[in-house]
Parts: sequence; structure tokens; C-alpha cells
Amino acid sequence: MSGATVTRGASEAGELSRRRQLAVLATCCLSLFIVGIDTSGVNVALPAIGAALGASSSQLQWVIDSYTLVLASLLMLGGSLGDRLGRKRVFQVGLSVFGIGSVLCSLAATPEMLIGARMLQAIGGAMMNPVAMSIITNIFTEPRERARAIGLWGAAIGVSMALGPLVGGILVDGIGWEAIFWLNVPVCVVAITLTAVLVPESRAPHIRRPDPAGQILILVFLAALIYGIIEGRTLGWSSVPVSAAFVLAATGLAGLIVVESRRREPLLDLRFFRSVPFSSSVIGAIVAFSAMGGFLFLNTLYLQQVRGLTPLQAGLMTLPMAVANAVFSPLSGRLVGDRGARLPMVGAGLMVLVSGVMLTRAGTETSMWYLGCAYLALGVGMGLVNAPITNAAVSGMPRAQAGVASAIASTSRQVGISLGVAVFGAVAFSGVTGSVVDDLADAAHPAWVLMALCGAALVAVGFVSTTRWATATAERTRERIQRDPM
Repeated sequence: MSGATVTRGASEAGELSRRRQLAVLATCCLSLFIVGIDTSGVNVALPAIGAALGASSSQLQWVIDSYTLVLASLLMLGGSLGDRLGRKRVFQVGLSVFGIGSVLCSLAATPEMLIGARMLQAIGGAMMNPVAMSIITNIFTEPRERARAIGLWGAAIGVSMALGPLVGGILVDGIGWEAIFWLNVPVCVVAITLTAVLVPESRAPHIRRPDPAGQILILVFLAALIYGIIEGRTLGWSSVPVSAAFVLAATGLAGLIVVESRRREPLLDLRFFRSVPFSSSVIGAIVAFSAMGGFLFLNTLYLQQVRGLTPLQAGLMTLPMAVANAVFSPLSGRLVGDRGARLPMVGAGLMVLVSGVMLTRAGTETSMWYLGCAYLALGVGMGLVNAPITNAAVSGMPRAQAGVASAIASTSRQVGISLGVAVFGAVAFSGVTGSVVDDLADAAHPAWVLMALCGAALVAVGFVSTTRWATATAERTRERIQRDPM
């Protein structure tokens, strides 16, 4: 690829009218909106999927985690492919693959087929999520405007995840669990068309070399870790397969650190983590979305199997969370642009903490009004958290590395969801000695304590990541990368 091609793409992006910039932002948000709805909406359908396909509790966990695991493993590859091959092109391919995977999900006749189709969906999603962020950061070059655009992008993800249970409940009750996946197809077609018309092609000025070793080690580490957590309860924590999985995960992580630290152009640039705000964004994303993923998984089982609600009623119960997320996500973007990341990040942690503490009192007869207030608090927290996480990940990095940096932030979210489903599910199901209907409400209390601890961790991250010392580390890291871009 010639330097002229790169320059021309960057120039076109910089000369877009304000109206077209907003249209590109809307197209990216629309595309990620269906990903968020799909991620959380499937949770509401889990009881129906289990009944229709005869899936076990661990298979239901894999219906969620097979998607988030593959997505997390490939997001950095997707971001680097966009930088290398063209962000517009990769974004359209990702939309196409996601749509095909959605069709196959709706046609699944067994849990194994559904899990496999979810993995194909995730491959498409991995080409959409980081590339969309990279397109946005290259379209909006002024720092304050970029922060606000990132806030709206974060709002699209957050609101879609919050609306997912409601949309999923309507579709499952009205049509069937397959309809959750049908919804994606027309949206993908519209987004592909809008991208072709509106989005200018752009690439990174420096193309990083492929890193297959790093990609394989990331996949090995995450897959082995999640397998061990999910299957530990069923197979036994000291069983050979589970013990081997944890050993393999530790080996994969160690190998990843060694390999990536020695490569000239690594998939995962470990230098990024010398920036305290960047490292904090990764930790914050994992912690926040662990709480969200674990909540969505356990809460839908609690509402439908313990409290006897229909999928639609369960979705309606989460409406306060969706509304709060919709209100506070754009507000968070403005706060980050005007006052910095500390206020929204600390506020997010406090709200998640409050929600977790409230849910530790949830039982078989708990007032629905009380539960609604707990969901409202979580919605406020998740609405506030997206913008500071994403902005911290990309604002301290050179624009040429926007795809990789945003991919790491997106990867952290998906890792968090995977861990939340696996860990919260393992903690709760370990306390179920009889039937889920009888035991889950009390057995989930330790999981809600974990959720409260996630909120406390977010508060700590919010303070640490916004100190002068943290800002200085970000500046030094950016200068180092600019001097030696690899």
C-alpha cells in the first residue's frame, strides 16, 4: 500500500462536513447497537433455549461465553486488520459475517450447533467493534469532540446491552428465541449499505506485521481459563481436565508476555501498559463488565426460574437499568470532555457497589420495586463507566495506534463479560444443592457480594487513574511510542 493511499484516506476523513461526521458516527453506533442487544438479549432467552434444545446449565454458560470468548480473543486482530487492510472494508466484512452467524444461530437444533454459530458471530463482531472505534477516532480529531463522540459510541453499547433483556423478552414471548438472531440480519444489511456510502476508507500509516504466535497464545490463555472456571463445578476443581486447563492458562499467559516483549511489532504492545490511565482502563473494563455479565446471566435465571416471570416480564423488570444507561451514557461523555474521567468513573463504582449490596438481600419474596431500584443503580453505574474507560484507552495514544488501543479496551470488556458469566455462575451454582427454583436466590448472594466488590474496585481505579502521576505516565508512554513506533 502506498503512502499516498494512506494520506488520501486521512485527508478525506479530516475534510468531512459536520453532518457527514455525525452520519458516520450514527452508522458505527447502529452497527454496535445490535452487537450489544445480541450479547445481553440472549441472556433472557436462556431458559427458553435450555428447554427447546435440552441444554445443561454449563452449556447455557457456554452459549454466552463462546461468543464473548472468541470476540475477546480476536478483537486485537480485528483492530490490526482494519489498520492494515482498510477500516471500511474490514468493517463491512465483519457486518456480513455477523449477519451470517446470526442466521445460523436461529437455525440451531442442538446446543453444540448454537455454540458453534455463536462463535462465528463473534468472528464478525471482532471485525466490527474495534474498527468502529478506530473510524470514530480518525473522523473526530479535536480532543473534546472526540471525547463526546466516544461518549455517544459508549452510550450505544451501554444502552443496547441494557435494552437487550427488554427486546429479547419481547421477541422470545412474541415469536420465539430464534427471533433474537433474526433481528440482526436487516440491521446488518442497512449498516453495510450506509458504510459503503458514508464512511471514507482509512488505514494506519504504519502497517504492523502479523503476529500469529501472540494471537494463538491469547486464545489459549482465555479459552483455558474460562473452561476451567465453568467446568470446575461439574468436573471437580481438582480434576485432571480442570487442573490442566488452569496450568495451560498460566502457561499461555507467561508465554504471551515473553513472546510479545521480544517481538518488534507485537499484536499486544506491552508498552501501552506503562501508561497508568491505559492500564486502569483495562482493569476498569474487566471489573465493570464482569459485574454486568454476571448480573445479566444470573438475574434472568432468578427472575424467570425463581420468581416465575415470563421473558417479557423479566425484560420489563430491567427497564429502569436501560433508561438509566440511556440517560447517563451521553452525560458521562460530556463529563469526560469537560471535567475529566474521575467523576464519572468514581460515580460508576459507587452505583455498582450500591446495586450489589442491595441484591444481597434478594430472595424469593423480595419486592419488585426494591429490585427495580437495584437495577436502576446498576444502570446508572454502567452508563457512567463506558466513556471514561474508552477515552482513557485511546486519548493517550498516537492516532496511528487507535485501532490496536481501542481493540485492547474492547477486549477487556469482553474478557470481563466472560469472566463474570463464568465466575458468578460458578459461585452461585456451587450453592445449588437441590433445584434452581428452590436454591438459586440464596445461592446467588455471594455472587452479589462479588458485584459490590467490583464497584469498590472501580472507585479505586477512578482515583488512581486520574492523579498527576498517572497523567505523567501516559505522556511519557505516548512520547516513547512516537519515538519508536515499532
